[in-house]
Amino acid sequence: MLLENLRFHPGEEKNDPQFAKALAGLADCFIMDAFAVAHRAHASTVGVPQYLPSAMGLLMQREVETLGQALEAPARPLAALMGGAKVGDKMGVLENLLGKLDHLFVGGGMAVTFLHCQGYHTGASSVESERLTFARDVLRRAEARKIKIHLPQDVVAASQFAGEAAEVKTVPVDRVPQDWFIMDIGPATAQRFAQGLGSCKTILWNGPMGVFEMPRFSQGTRAVAQALAALRGVTTVVGGGSTAEVVEELGLMDRLTHVSTGGGASLEFLEGKELPGIAALPDA
Repeated sequence: MLLENLRFHPGEEKNDPQFAKALAGLADCFIMDAFAVAHRAHASTVGVPQYLPSAMGLLMQREVETLGQALEAPARPLAALMGGAKVGDKMGVLENLLGKLDHLFVGGGMAVTFLHCQGYHTGASSVESERLTFARDVLRRAEARKIKIHLPQDVVAASQFAGEAAEVKTVPVDRVPQDWFIMDIGPATAQRFAQGLGSCKTILWNGPMGVFEMPRFSQGTRAVAQALAALRGVTTVVGGGSTAEVVEELGLMDRLTHVSTGGGASLEFLEGKELPGIAALPDA
C-alpha cells in the first residue's frame, strides 16, 4: 500500500500522537528505512514506533554502519573533503571531525572564507565575515594537531557570477581580479587534491568543489570525483544532498564505497548528533 506524501498532513511535522496512532493502525510492524528523514522528529519517524514493533531497515543499517565506521574506527589516514557554498553549513561537522582527521581538504564556496582569513584577496566572492574567526580557529587547531590542511592554490574566476560570464580565467589564489568571482578550484588544485586523497585510506566527502550546476564551473568537482572513483582499497563515503546528485550525474555511484541517501541526515550524523528516527527504534 502506498500512502500520499505524509507532509501534506498537518499532524506529520507536528508529531501528532493521534496521527501517529492512525498510521500505526495500518500495519502490524514498522520498518524504518528512510535515512533521509531520520533527523526529523515527525509522526512517521518517531511517533509510529511507539505503537508498533519496530526495527531498522537494510538501507538504514548500511547508512549507520558505514558512517559510524568512518567516524569511530576508520582505516587511516582519514581525510575529509569539504565543499559547498558555506562554512556555516559545515561548522558542526568540522567541530566533530577535527579531532579525528589526518587530512582536511577545503573547496567550494567555503574555501573563499578560509582563503580570505589567510589574507588573500577574493574579489567579489561572498565571504562569511561572521565565520572568519571560526575558520582561523580551525586552521590553528589543525596545525596544533598536525592535521594536513589542503586549500586551493589556483581557482577559476569569472567576471560575473553566471554560467555565461563574459570572461573566465584560471589564476593563482593571490591573483583573483578585483570584482571577479571565484567559481571553482583550478586544475592544479584538483590534481593536488587527487594526489593527496590518493594517500588516504578513508575519505569523507561532502559538498562540490565549485558551482557545479553551471557546467563551465564543474570541472574541479568532476576531476576530484573521478579521482575518488579510481581509488582502490580505499573507503570512500559521500554525503547526500548535492554531493550525491553530483556523483549520480557523473555515473560514479557504483565506484564509491557508499553514497548516502540523506543530505541533512548525513550532515547531522557526521556532526555526532543523535538522529531522532534512529533513537526511536528499540535496541537490536
